[in-house]
Amino acid sequence: MKIGVPKEIKNHEYRVGLTPPSVAELVAAGHEVVVETKAGAGIDFEDADYRAAGATILPDARSVFAGAEMIVKVKEPQASEIALLEPRHLLFTYLHLAADKPQAEGLMASGATCIAYETVTAQGGGLPLLKPMSEVAGRMSVQVGAHYLEKEQGGRGVLLGGVPGVAPAKVAILGGGVSGINAAQMAVGMRADVTIYDLNMARLAELDMFFSSQIKTAYASKAAIAAAVKNAHLVIGAVLVPGAAAPKLVTREMLKTMKRGSVLVDIAIDQGGCFETSHATTHEDPVFEVDGVIHYCVANMPGAVARTSAFALNNATLPFAVKLANLGADAAMAADPHLAAGLNVSGGKIRHAAVAEALDLPLN
Repeated sequence: MKIGVPKEIKNHEYRVGLTPPSVAELVAAGHEVVVETKAGAGIDFEDADYRAAGATILPDARSVFAGAEMIVKVKEPQASEIALLEPRHLLFTYLHLAADKPQAEGLMASGATCIAYETVTAQGGGLPLLKPMSEVAGRMSVQVGAHYLEKEQGGRGVLLGGVPGVAPAKVAILGGGVSGINAAQMAVGMRADVTIYDLNMARLAELDMFFSSQIKTAYASKAAIAAAVKNAHLVIGAVLVPGAAAPKLVTREMLKTMKRGSVLVDIAIDQGGCFETSHATTHEDPVFEVDGVIHYCVANMPGAVARTSAFALNNATLPFAVKLANLGADAAMAADPHLAAGLNVSGGKIRHAAVAEALDLPLN
């Protein structure tokens, strides 16, 4: 199969769909890889590194799309990239369609087969291609939250871990999944006062055992979330409903009860966000303020640590990319129902139930 890797064009996105070591694996398996010039420059890979791995370098995205059967990316295709897709293409990338109807309609119109990283499942449960970026985003959420709590950034002027004689900041983490547990690990390491909220009692029990007395856990009732938001200095939204839009857990009314200079970090923004007042931001302009509360809602958080993120993502996606290249999309999905769960769009139709429901489009 001929595999294409375009340069990412989303705002401040430096990751790359395939690193040179991943290219070498695909070439060794008998496939041809074409890479847009400077596709890896954001993580310090030169065109020469890709040539050494066996790739052919092409001058622009149009050439890559024209010459490839499978397109491997990181972020959802932008409008100019959707225009290059054809029915013969297999697109393998993050899509997050539940919060992006125009993209979904564009992909349907293209006729391409589109497999989304975020809905591929694992044999033992979970979302293996979302997990590495959820780990990165979870850890980053505390890092950026601590930064924006600084007075110079417009925050309350609170040190996350406090000091002897001064209490640490209160951190509320909404969701005890992969992002939530990674956020908690970082917050605990910085000596914050951490509480994780979740609706799954079995998960809360696991977290209680894992962290012991380092954190508190609470059932995520509406009343509990309202109290958490009122008292917290940093609230991290880490909820996920696979393929679907994120539930709005924090309302505008709750926001009015928060301390001025408190910070919200919405990891769920790719799926529409879990705070009513959220809207997607970029690394160029990452925060905004509502009712005196700072919102950090960057839709590609892991792009800020692009080198770490690109390697982590490739570790997870490469085995699936090899399978798709070896067998073709139809045979690969027939052989692996977990990969088939990643199919969001093909033949001009929505193929994933949660996406169809979120967008109010028919499921086929």
